[in-house]
Amino acid sequence: MDFLTGFDFNILNLPYKISLIDIVEILIIWFLMYRIMNWIKRTRAWALLKGILVMLLFILIAAIFRMNTILWIVQNSAPVAITVGAIVFQPEIRKALEQLGEKKFFTSIFPFESKDDQYQFSDKALSEIVKASFEMGKVKTGALIVIENNILLTEYEKTGIEIDSMVSSQLLINIFEHNTPLHDGAVIISGDRIKAATCYLPLSDSMLLSKELGTRHRAAVGISEVSDSITIVVSEETGKVSVASKGTLTRDVTPEVLSMKLALAQNKMADQKRFKRKKGKQKDESKDQT
Repeated sequence: MDFLTGFDFNILNLPYKISLIDIVEILIIWFLMYRIMNWIKRTRAWALLKGILVMLLFILIAAIFRMNTILWIVQNSAPVAITVGAIVFQPEIRKALEQLGEKKFFTSIFPFESKDDQYQFSDKALSEIVKASFEMGKVKTGALIVIENNILLTEYEKTGIEIDSMVSSQLLINIFEHNTPLHDGAVIISGDRIKAATCYLPLSDSMLLSKELGTRHRAAVGISEVSDSITIVVSEETGKVSVASKGTLTRDVTPEVLSMKLALAQNKMADQKRFKRKKGKQKDESKDQT
């Protein structure tokens, strides 16, 4: 610790000493500010932040020209402004805390292989979902399929009708068939099981979405904004298949693209690493035997 605090980095003959701790502290603050600004820029909080910066500019001008009345108002309204800011930014703050609590946040900074690394759903379930989506697209049957990831969707399952059945293309197609009791709303899939149907999802109020998109697509984006789920949308008007994830909608995907996106959500990377290690061990064993 004496080395960390006592080492002199003052190579520019500055009137003060810079220790290694100071440099580490600056790097940590820079990293946190960079991450926070990147997160804000991807949310609707960006427009609000620009408005706050304009207000701060006016306050700075008032301070320079000593506009005492304006400064008195700002000083006495600061606590109220903080409370109002917390209320206005409540959805963004909640989403940031949820992302902070996800396992992927820590593994992205400290990569390690966990025993919990496993498939979110099987290859059979993946192929059944893809098959059902494009079969419904051919006949222009509207569908909304939500695939749960790390964040549980129990509160949304309760808004629908419990099914708890194995995933199959026939069942998915039958659920969304026109004029059937379960066709309206969303289906929620957890692992290899269809948990519930006719579920209600939160609608996105993003201004970036095209005006031609209907309620089904806005619900798909909405659930992806409040969770880490992947949602498949089949348009009733065009029959095109779209995918919503992390607040972003990818429209008119092919079966190959949909399979790729689901495979990424399936968490195959950990299994591929284990497969490579196993293969390496088998090679080493074969060498030893020879």
